[in-house]
Amino acid sequence: MTEPISDTESFFERVADDRYNPTAYTRGPWGPDSQHAGPPAALLGRAVLTRPGAREDMRLARITFEIISPVPLTPLTVSTRVIREGRSVEIVEASLTPEGGREVMRARALRIRTQPGSVPEVADGPALPAPEDAGRQPFFSVPYTGYHDGMEFLFASGSFLEAGPAACWMRMRVPLVAGEKILPLERVLAAADSGNGISNVLDFSTHVFVNPDLSVHLHRHPTGEWVCVEAGTSINSAGIGMTEAALHDEDGPIGRSVQSLFVAPRD
Repeated sequence: MTEPISDTESFFERVADDRYNPTAYTRGPWGPDSQHAGPPAALLGRAVLTRPGAREDMRLARITFEIISPVPLTPLTVSTRVIREGRSVEIVEASLTPEGGREVMRARALRIRTQPGSVPEVADGPALPAPEDAGRQPFFSVPYTGYHDGMEFLFASGSFLEAGPAACWMRMRVPLVAGEKILPLERVLAAADSGNGISNVLDFSTHVFVNPDLSVHLHRHPTGEWVCVEAGTSINSAGIGMTEAALHDEDGPIGRSVQSLFVAPRD
C-alpha cells in the first residue's frame, strides 16, 4: 500500500505555490493507492478561483472534470490557463499533474459576471430534511484511512448500504488545504463526486462503477458547512451508466451534477 506524502489533518498540504502533498484522507474506496476524486476536484476548483488575476465580479457557473487516470498519492502540481476571456463570460482550464508524470485530471470551468440585485431572484426553498433531522448511517467501509474519514455523512433518504436513490448531507471534517480557509465551492466539489457511491444500484463487492468524469452546474454557491447530494443512478447492460444529482444546502437547491460511469464486474 502506497503511503501518503503528508499526515496533516487536511486533505492536502501546500508545499509550494502550485504544489500539494496528499494525505491519507484523500484515499478512495476502489483501492488504497489512489485518491477519491472529490478532494482533487476541489483542489482544481480552488485553483480556478484563486489564480493570479482572477476577477472578483465573476462566479463559477459550471465546471467539468475529466479524470484521465487514477490520481496517485504523490506530490501534485496544479496549473491554470485562461481559454477565453470576455467581458461577461470566461473559460478557465486547470490541470493536475504528479511529479515526473503525465496529467491525471483536468477541469474546464465557465465563469459568469455577476451584478447582485440586477434581476429578480427565482429559486426554490428547502426541499429536504435538514442535517439535524437526517440519519447517521454507515458510508463505505475499507480497511484504511481515507475520504470517508475526512467527511461527515448524514442520510436524509436511502443509505449507502441499500441499492437505489439516496440523499446524503456531507460536511468536510478537515480543511482541503492545511491551514487555509475552506471555500464554498470546495464544499460542493468535495461532495459532488460521491453521487455514484450513495446511489449505487450494484453491489460494491461484486462490481465497479467508476466515474471518468464529473460535471457540476451551480446557480449559486452554498451557505453553511453542509452540502446535500440527492442522487440516482442508471446503468445499461453494455457497461455504461450515469448518475444525476440535485445539489442542496440548508437554504435550498444550489445546482446539479452528472457523472458518466464505467461499470464492470470486479476481477
